[in-house]
Amino acid sequence: MKKLLVAPRRWCRICLWLALGVMALGSQAATLEAGSAPAMRELHRKLGDQLANSPLKRPVVLDSTETDGGLQGDVYAVFDHSIDDVRRALERSSQWCEMLTLHINNRRCRVEHGADGEKLTLSVVPRYDKPIEQAFELSFVHRVAHASRDYLLVDLSAESGPMGTSHYRVLLEAVPLGERQTFLHFAYAYDHNMVARLATMAYLATFGSDKVGFTVVGKTSAGAPEYIRGLRGLVERNSMRYFLTLEAYLDGFAVPPPGRADKRLNSWYQAVEKYPTQLHEIDLATYLAVKREDRLRDAGTAR
Repeated sequence: MKKLLVAPRRWCRICLWLALGVMALGSQAATLEAGSAPAMRELHRKLGDQLANSPLKRPVVLDSTETDGGLQGDVYAVFDHSIDDVRRALERSSQWCEMLTLHINNRRCRVEHGADGEKLTLSVVPRYDKPIEQAFELSFVHRVAHASRDYLLVDLSAESGPMGTSHYRVLLEAVPLGERQTFLHFAYAYDHNMVARLATMAYLATFGSDKVGFTVVGKTSAGAPEYIRGLRGLVERNSMRYFLTLEAYLDGFAVPPPGRADKRLNSWYQAVEKYPTQLHEIDLATYLAVKREDRLRDAGTAR
């Protein structure tokens, strides 16, 4: 058996990449595959009390799982948007690109059309202030598995990722709750090998030692909530960040097309800042400046 020997500088770089928590749903999450409208409605019924009394101060339930093979995150929520709006936001890869690049670390997204269908490639930097040249690319196959008036199922998948991660997949399913509300399940995860797992643990024990998730596991000596840490804390933070990208994207439909991009950026930042203990990273001016730079760069590339 080979020893796992990695230079310290290499460890630091791996830690940064993996701490990004690129959105995906791993192959080990078999229970998240193949939903249906009746199953989603039953799930909404079972989660009724948790949705109504969520500590997140809104009808959202967040769950996380750590397995031997990877991490998995699930968000269940009631949106004040119709299922038609949700379908309109997710049916094309280009829309996913617009949505995913609301995240501060996602600096570029492009769509390709091939024999296997639409593919979107996301460029992710280790920190928001790093140049696009330092980004790694992750390519997802986009698939609308089911789209009807009473049920929507969309998934994205990528077989491989950076630094020992694999079997990426995103899943989103939704059912209408009347004409103006939707019950939505958003899930993501990925598999990782031993090197990737050890690197992530090293990051969480050093640079990320102050990072926490959303699940309350106890109370501090002062009586404040004590939040989960470690790998589950990591997946919960990233689950919430990407869930909020979807909500911000949907909010953009409330304004005319010329103002939607700015509306979505401001909505995402304001939503993230509602949870500063877990999600705060930069100020609004810096965030908007980074995204403006991305927009100008991509506009120049397109000419």
